[in-house]
Amino acid sequence: MHQASALCNIATHSFDSPNILNCSLTLDAINAWVSGATPEQKQNLASSTQILTSIPERLTPHNITNAAKITNILLSDQQTTQTTDIAISAVATISQLLNASHEMYSSVDHTAISELTQTLQKLSLREKPNPLLVQPKMAVQSLKGQTPIRQVQLTSFKGLNDNFLPDRIKLHITEAEVSKHIVDLQMNVTFSEDFDKDIGFVLYDNDQFFQSKSFKPSLDTKRRVISANLQENSGIDQVQFAVTPSADSTMSLNDFACVFWSYDKQDWITDGCTKNKSPSGHVVCSCKKLKNANFAILMAFDINYQYSEALHWISITGCALSVVGLSVTALYQIITRKSRGGTPTLLVVNICLSMTVFYLLFIFGINNPVQHVNGTKMSGENIVPESDHHKYSDQGPCTAFTALLQFFLLLTFTWNTLYGINVFLLFKNSVSGTPPWFPQVAMAVGWGLPAVIVGISLGSTYRVEEPLGYRQEEFCWLASLDHKQKFNIKKPMFWGFVLPLLLMLISNTAILLHFSYKICRTNPNLNKSRKTSLTKKMMSSFSLAVMLGLSWVTGYILMITQEKNLKFILSVVFCLLNTTQGVQIFILFALRPFLNSNPAILNSLRAPEIGLHKKTFFLWKNKIPESNDSYKSTDGDSP
Repeated sequence: MHQASALCNIATHSFDSPNILNCSLTLDAINAWVSGATPEQKQNLASSTQILTSIPERLTPHNITNAAKITNILLSDQQTTQTTDIAISAVATISQLLNASHEMYSSVDHTAISELTQTLQKLSLREKPNPLLVQPKMAVQSLKGQTPIRQVQLTSFKGLNDNFLPDRIKLHITEAEVSKHIVDLQMNVTFSEDFDKDIGFVLYDNDQFFQSKSFKPSLDTKRRVISANLQENSGIDQVQFAVTPSADSTMSLNDFACVFWSYDKQDWITDGCTKNKSPSGHVVCSCKKLKNANFAILMAFDINYQYSEALHWISITGCALSVVGLSVTALYQIITRKSRGGTPTLLVVNICLSMTVFYLLFIFGINNPVQHVNGTKMSGENIVPESDHHKYSDQGPCTAFTALLQFFLLLTFTWNTLYGINVFLLFKNSVSGTPPWFPQVAMAVGWGLPAVIVGISLGSTYRVEEPLGYRQEEFCWLASLDHKQKFNIKKPMFWGFVLPLLLMLISNTAILLHFSYKICRTNPNLNKSRKTSLTKKMMSSFSLAVMLGLSWVTGYILMITQEKNLKFILSVVFCLLNTTQGVQIFILFALRPFLNSNPAILNSLRAPEIGLHKKTFFLWKNKIPESNDSYKSTDGDSP
């Protein structure tokens, strides 16, 4: 099977002559045949390689290695590169390789990539200026020596996208006056003496071909690489280049380093380079006495964190009232423990204790007291940063507050679940009641399970030099988002809180449904006077739902809701229900039982009866009886 393809000529805005492709070819086969192929065959093999690498998402490390070897052979042969189409196809292929996934480059043959970049340096000195050698992810530019010059300037201008285009890359032999706001990348090569030899440049849209051992990027930032190549190094003074920081509004530049690639060390080095930052926001580098080098600027960024404001007075009021209500409830439960037994009291008191501590921690510790103000903090030394994400070591009490908040919130829900299990066991064993071993098991599980989860979370994600693996920066709570601000299930927020809490809520919901079903069934053996009213049954179910913490179900609904108005309503409902949960427990488990057990207090609080004074009049004189006042109560029970 064969297929025809044609290159799009950017200069003439038309297609070149079509090439007939053999669809049975593979990169392995091309790599085996290309060395011994004739110039005509190499043309077809170059076009086939370009087609086979045209979908970067499908490229594997083996594909990238083979394609790099093929293009290196094609571009190394000076006779074949005189055929312009071969060079164009090869450069287009390399541009596609640069668009492959970053993860693929960890397993490629770096020797093949290194040889290819050195071949591209030689190509830039050999090729004549050609707009077709400018591809989206790489460009080859050259300036042929004619008249003696003292400098050459390469400028890449900004556009609607980040791709290279021929009309946005300019070469000047004098320093051109251009607005710095429209410059994306600029390099100036100056000479101490007149220079009349060829000069070549290779522009890489990213650093995929230069895998560093010392610099490990973790953000989706771009590091463009510029190769400046001279036939002779006599008279060269310095290379100066400037780049616009490639970061979106969520990041800001912290520091940077001016480097060039060492083929001996296979890494970035800073020898002979200095750095500066211009008032226009460009980062500027100067490197002395270097020839045929690949330059880059390695930048480290700060995340522009949106620190939370102080808690709203509604949240503070709700939490404060809950603290008071829970304290009174715990005291009431202890005082009246003989009326209900030891196990229910143990469960309710532990719930009140853990929830009270959580509310206090939330009020005083949810906001991070240590805030890192963003801005360039350029160091004087030109040192290769460890990553493109500048990370601060742990400072202040935020990590401790996060661990305590996680522990006491998990502790609360563990005791909630144990309370529900106790209710289930009471229904199951209505005669014998709760098993005697239950309190001891409840104490071990109630305090032990949250401690194990918090310990695993801290041990697996927290490092002093990188605390944000465990917690967030904006406020003291578990980390949940990646650098793209998307929820990440690998973060401790998911498996250290959301998942355990979800399992507990599912269990508690099942217990509530079972409880409601049991109490709502009508027993035909009971007479009317002994049957419980529907209102009391509903109140019992509601009380159990509050104690089991089922209001947190709204939080899970909130997480999956996309509609803006509904999300806002659910946020308000979630905040109100959970900041006042302690007040609800106080009303249902302390105030209401207290009033029911002391009816005299209820009677004293009953509104006083108001009687109406009534007097009767007769129109006829002889019919007037003795004056007589009477009082009649307005109460409905009065006769």
